[in-house]
Amino acid sequence: MKVAVQLFNRWQNTIQSFGVDQVAAKQAFTVILKAYSSCDRHYHSLKHIHHVLNTIDTLQAYAKNLAAVQLAAWFHDVVYDTQAKDNEERSADYACHMLSSLGVHLSDITIVNRLILNTKHHQAAADDYDSQILLDADLAILATSPIKYQEYAQAIRTEYAWVSETEYIAGRRQVLERFLQRQRIYFTPLMFDVAEQSARSNLQAEIQILLKGTRD
Repeated sequence: MKVAVQLFNRWQNTIQSFGVDQVAAKQAFTVILKAYSSCDRHYHSLKHIHHVLNTIDTLQAYAKNLAAVQLAAWFHDVVYDTQAKDNEERSADYACHMLSSLGVHLSDITIVNRLILNTKHHQAAADDYDSQILLDADLAILATSPIKYQEYAQAIRTEYAWVSETEYIAGRRQVLERFLQRQRIYFTPLMFDVAEQSARSNLQAEIQILLKGTRD
C-alpha cells in the first residue's frame, strides 16, 4: 500500500504537468493501479513501475521531455499477457485512448506512443535520448544484486508458469543471449558506466543456471 501511495503522488505530479484535472487523474490512476495489481503479475507490477520511475529520476539529466518519459513509464506494461506478442502495441493503444480521454494534447500522446513502442525490441536511435532513458530504466533490474536478480528471474518464470520447463529454458536463454550479444545493453552513459558489467554478469549467471536445468 505504501508503494501505491507514493506512486499516486508521482502520478498526480506527472499528469498535472499536462493540464489534466485532478479528479479525472485520480480516476485514471485507479484504473492503472488495477491493471498492474492483477494476480498474474509477479514481476510486471507496481513495484516494477516504481523502480522504473526511480531510475528515470537518476537519468533525468539526459531527458529532452522528462514528463513524457515518465508518462510512458506508467503505461509501457499496462497490458501484459505472456501468451500474447503484441503487448507493447496494446499498451500504446491503451495509453493513447486514456490520455486522449484526459485531454492530453495529441503531440504529447504521439511521443508517449513512440516511447512505449520502442520497448518492444529495446532499441533506440542514437539521438533519441528519451527512449534511451526509458529503455535503460526498464532494464535496470538486470544490474541489481545477484540475490535480487534471482528473485526477478524467478518472478519472470512464475509469469510464464504455463510454459513447459524445456520450452522456457530454450526461450529464456535465447532472450538473455540476445542481450549479451549487443555491443552495449545500456544506452545512457551513466547506466553504461555503473550497470553494464553487473548486468552482463547476472545474465551469464542465469544462463548457467538454465543450462544446469537442462542437464539435471
